[in-house]
Amino acid sequence: MRLMALLLCLCSVAHAQSPVPQPAAPQAVPAPLPPAPEFEVKSTILVDFVTGQVLAAQNPDERAEPASITKVMAAYVVFSELAAGRLALDEQVRISQNAWERGLGGSRMFAKVGSDVSVEELLLGVIVQSGNDATVALAEHIAGSEEAFVGMMNAQAQRLGLSNTHFTNAPGLPGEEHYSTARDIAALARAMIADFPQYYAWYAIREFTYNEIRQYNRNALLGRDDTVDGIKTGHTQSAGYCLLSSAKRGDARLIAVVLGSASEESRARQSQALLNYGFRFFETHRLYLAEQALAQLPLWKGQSEQVGVGLANALDLVVPRASYERLEATMDLPRYLVAPLAKGQVIGKLRVTLDGKDLAERDLLLLEDAGEAGWWSRTYDAFWLWFEDDA
Repeated sequence: MRLMALLLCLCSVAHAQSPVPQPAAPQAVPAPLPPAPEFEVKSTILVDFVTGQVLAAQNPDERAEPASITKVMAAYVVFSELAAGRLALDEQVRISQNAWERGLGGSRMFAKVGSDVSVEELLLGVIVQSGNDATVALAEHIAGSEEAFVGMMNAQAQRLGLSNTHFTNAPGLPGEEHYSTARDIAALARAMIADFPQYYAWYAIREFTYNEIRQYNRNALLGRDDTVDGIKTGHTQSAGYCLLSSAKRGDARLIAVVLGSASEESRARQSQALLNYGFRFFETHRLYLAEQALAQLPLWKGQSEQVGVGLANALDLVVPRASYERLEATMDLPRYLVAPLAKGQVIGKLRVTLDGKDLAERDLLLLEDAGEAGWWSRTYDAFWLWFEDDA
């Protein structure tokens, strides 16, 4: 009986490129995917928030000045300090002469020299008003100096895998060694939204009044599209007009980056065009659940005769609309396993393709411990493995 069960199981699992259970999908009329919009800018990218898939891009890895989009990383560092308990929203920050001066000639929240301002108010000054003075004040308070704070920003960039990003100042002023890319900025936005959703909501605030001065969020999309809830504008003469935006429609969230546009209006229109393109022509599907058994492999010398393999996390993919049924998933697996093995051990690979193009590759893991059988069963299986290995 043991041998018969093994043979039956082997019939269902090939040595390589085994078919994975294909999720059922409703029938839809195929339609060609139109090309993504392109603009006369330095670079753009459109990314799905959940999966990180790039839906459209134009020179996404070309280095460019991020201008005040830099403040997203500055805020990320502040959020990290709040999460670690090393900072509090009601903590008071003394505004230095240096912080006040750094606000002159640029965007600022008009904090007075020598005044005490709460961390929360300064964060709103950074996020809504893009205040250079607020950014430098937080940097000095947290790290002792802006230079040390910039070191924290670069350390976070390295931790997040932003390999084409380097900062030399906190507010985003021009500098030869102050640069990023559209791809890195989108990755930073994904991390910020995922790690600090409680603070991300502040990026949808359209106005903030401090020191009796009302200022408005420069992100024009907040007033044009109710689904847009962030994130940050940027502008210097050398960087041009930049916009990092995000919108959520239904369960889908997209992130768009436009760097080096010609005007405030053009960066808003271009960002809106990218977001509309993504929501209109793409859709998200959950292909497999976390720890769903995608195959049962024969197990030799084990307490059971077979063991399941699957994914550690659910697999979601964004695909062009009406293309779901053309997805193909295959597994690369061994013909059998030999106990003992531990849950979570990598056994093989899952690959998902669309029309022959790779969309995703994931490790296939053992879903349970595979303990050794007794001496007699191990000896019996060792005998039959002679024949199996010669097959």
